[in-house]
Amino acid sequence: MIRKLAGAKWRLYSRKVNPRTGKRRNLGTFPSRKAAEKHEREVQYFKRH
Repeated sequence: MIRKLAGAKWRLYSRKVNPRTGKRRNLGTFPSRKAAEKHEREVQYFKRH
C-alpha cells in the first residue's frame, strides 16, 4: 500500500495490519510514487523466491 505524505514523499506500507500494534509496517519512504512502486515489486518478488 502506497500513501502520499506531507511534502513530496511517498511511503510504502505492508498490506496486512500488524496484530500487535494494529498498524501497518513501514516498508520505506521514497521521493516518488514510481520509486515506491518499484520497491513494492521487489518486495513481492523477494517474498516468493
